Amino acid sequence: MGAPSSGSGKTTLTLALLGALRKKGLSVQAFKCGPDFIDPTLHQVVTGRSSRNLDIRMCGKKWVHSTFTRHSQSADVLVIEGVMGLFDGGTSSTASLASTLGVPVLLVLDAGRMAESAAAVVKGFETLDPNVPLMGVILNNVGSPRHLALLKEAMAAHCSTPVLGYLPRNRDVSLPERHLGLHMGNEGRLTGEIQERLSNTAAEYIDLDQVLRASSWIELQPDTILQGFPTEPGPVRIAVAMDAAFCFYYDDNLDLFRSYGAEIVPFSPLSDPRLPEEVSGVYLGGGYPELYARALSENRSMLAAIHDWVSRDGLTFAECGGFMYLTEAIQDLEGHRYPMAGCFPTLSSMKKGRSALGYREPVTLEDSFFGPGGTVLSGHEFHYSFIDEMPEPVVRTFRDNGFGLEGYRVHNTVGSYLHTHFGRNPETAGSFIAACRNSRRACRGANT
Repeated sequence: MGAPSSGSGKTTLTLALLGALRKKGLSVQAFKCGPDFIDPTLHQVVTGRSSRNLDIRMCGKKWVHSTFTRHSQSADVLVIEGVMGLFDGGTSSTASLASTLGVPVLLVLDAGRMAESAAAVVKGFETLDPNVPLMGVILNNVGSPRHLALLKEAMAAHCSTPVLGYLPRNRDVSLPERHLGLHMGNEGRLTGEIQERLSNTAAEYIDLDQVLRASSWIELQPDTILQGFPTEPGPVRIAVAMDAAFCFYYDDNLDLFRSYGAEIVPFSPLSDPRLPEEVSGVYLGGGYPELYARALSENRSMLAAIHDWVSRDGLTFAECGGFMYLTEAIQDLEGHRYPMAGCFPTLSSMKKGRSALGYREPVTLEDSFFGPGGTVLSGHEFHYSFIDEMPEPVVRTFRDNGFGLEGYRVHNTVGSYLHTHFGRNPETAGSFIAACRNSRRACRGANT
C-alpha cells in the first residue's frame, strides 16, 4: 500500500482493507514499511496477528527477507503499509521494499483537489521505475459520482493501472492523533465500532475480489537468521517495562531475546510497586512518559527500586522514553517538573516541535553488553524532548558520525534517545542476554 505523499490515507485504507479481508474469512498478515511503532499495533488490533516492521535501511535486506518469510507462512493474504510517498527515502522507501520483495503496489491517491490531473500523477508512478509495478489504484476523498466518473475516464484514457475502488469524501471515519502520531492500538481508540465502519466502507467501495486477483504470488526466501541459535542452559529473566507509558518495542527484538534464551517478564512502572523477582536485566523502552509523568513520579516505590537496581550495577538498557524515566525529572511544556528515578544527572524537557527524527548508526566506544568496542548499532530517533547537557563524568558510550558523542552510561546502565533494532546485527541482542546471564546482580524485589 503506497501513496504519492504522507497524508494520502494509507493507514485508514490499510485498516479498512485488513478488516474487510478478515470478514471474508481470510487470515491476514500485516507489515509496516519503516521504523514506525504505532501503525503495527493498529494492524494487530484488526488482524489479531503481530504486525512486523520491514525496514531495509535500519535492518538490512537479509533481516527483511527473514522477517517477511517467517511471518507469512500461515497467512492467506499479506498486506504491507508503506511510509511517506512511494519513492521517498531511498533505500528506506516503500518502492525499495516492494522491489526487494517482488510485491506490487496498491497506490492510494488523494483525489480531493483534482480530477483529470489524477491520471498524470498515476502515469508518473507507472513509468518512474519499472521494478515497482502498480497493481491498482484506490481513489480517496472522492466528492461525487461526477467526480468519480471524471477520475475513471482520465485513468482509462491515459493509464494502464486499473482503479480498484474509492473512498467517498466526508465518510464517518476518523483516527484520533497526538504529537507522535496516531494512538497506539492497545489504548482502545480503534474501537470495534470504528473497525466495523472501516471494514464496511472497504467492502462497499473497493472491489476486494479484484484486489485479490490483482495481487501476485511471491516466492519466499528461506529464513536463515533465527535457525541454529545456540541453546543456552536455562532461561534468563529480563524485566521489560510494558504499560501505557512504555509501549514502543519491536516484537522482533523481543523474539531475538527469546531466541538467545531470555524469558520476557513484563512490569509496569506506572502501577507496580517494585521490579519483578529474580530478573537479571531490565529493558526500558520508549513510549509516552511525558503524558504520564505525574503518575510515574507518584509511584515512588518503583522509582526507588529502579534507582537501587541501577546503583547496584544491575544491567539496564533504556531507550528514549525509558532514558527520560532515568533522568532527574521530566519537565512539561508549562514548566512543571516531575521527579523521576534520578540515575542520570540531567533534566528531560518537552518542547512543542520535534527535537530529532532520523536513522542512526552509532558505534560503541567501549566494551559493553552490546559486545566489544566498535560494535555498530542501528536504529532511529523520534522525540519531542531534549536533555540538559550531560555532566562530563558520565561516560559517553556511542559515537555517531554527524551527531558526535551520545549514549550515556552510569554503572551498568546505558541510556540514549536511540530506538535500537537488532535485526542488522542480531549478535548484539545475544550479547545483551549473555551479559544478563553472567551478571551476579539479580533483583529479588524492591530495595533489597
